[in-house]
Amino acid sequence: MIQLLFTVLAAEVALVLVLLFKTPLRKLAIMALDRLKRGRGPVMVKTVAGTVVIVFASSVYSMAKIQNRSTEIGSLTPTDQVLMSRHLLEASLMGYSLFLVLIIDRLHHYIRELRTSRKTMEAAMKQNRALEEAKNGSSEDIKAKEKEVSDLTAKIKQLEMDSEERLKEAKAAEANAFALKRQSESFLLEYDRMLEENQNLRNQLQSIDLMLSHSDNKKNS
Repeated sequence: MIQLLFTVLAAEVALVLVLLFKTPLRKLAIMALDRLKRGRGPVMVKTVAGTVVIVFASSVYSMAKIQNRSTEIGSLTPTDQVLMSRHLLEASLMGYSLFLVLIIDRLHHYIRELRTSRKTMEAAMKQNRALEEAKNGSSEDIKAKEKEVSDLTAKIKQLEMDSEERLKEAKAAEANAFALKRQSESFLLEYDRMLEENQNLRNQLQSIDLMLSHSDNKKNS
C-alpha cells in the first residue's frame, strides 16, 4: 500500500512539473487529461478519489483508536507505535495525493482557460486588423469618391459657365436679329414710300406729256 502510494505521489509530482513548464510533454499531458475528463473518465476518477478518501478516513480513525488506547494504558506499545507510524504515513501520503490531484485539476483547467483566452485574443486581434484594413480601404474609397465628386462639381460649374456664355451669346444674337428685323422693316417701308413717290412722279410726267401733246395739237390746227 505504501509503495503504491509513493508511486502515485511521484507520478502526480512529475505530472505537476510537466504542466508547470512549457514542453512538448505538456501538450501530451493535457491531451491525456482531456480524454480522462470525457466519457466515463470523471466517474472513474471520482470513484478512485472516494475510495482514497474512505481509506484516509479509516487510517485517521485507526490512529484515533490507537491514541485512545494509549491514553487508557498510559503509553504506546511497540506494536501500536509501528501501527501509528504506518497509519500516519499512509494518511499523509493519501492527503498529499489528494491535494496533488486537486492541483493537477486546477492547473489543467487554468491552462485550458489560458489557451482559450489566447485563441479569443488572437481572433479579436485578427478581426481588429481586418476592420482596420477595411476601414483604411473604405477611407481610400471615400477619398476617391470625394475626388470624383469634386471633379464632377468642377465640370458642372464649367458647364454652367459655358451655358451662361452660350445664353448670353444667344441673347445677343436674338437682340441683333431683332434689330436687323426692325431695320429691314424700316427699309421696306422706305422702299414702299419710294415706289409710291416714283409712281406719283410717273403719273405727273404722263399728265404733263398729255398736256404738252394737247397744246401741240392746238398749235398745228
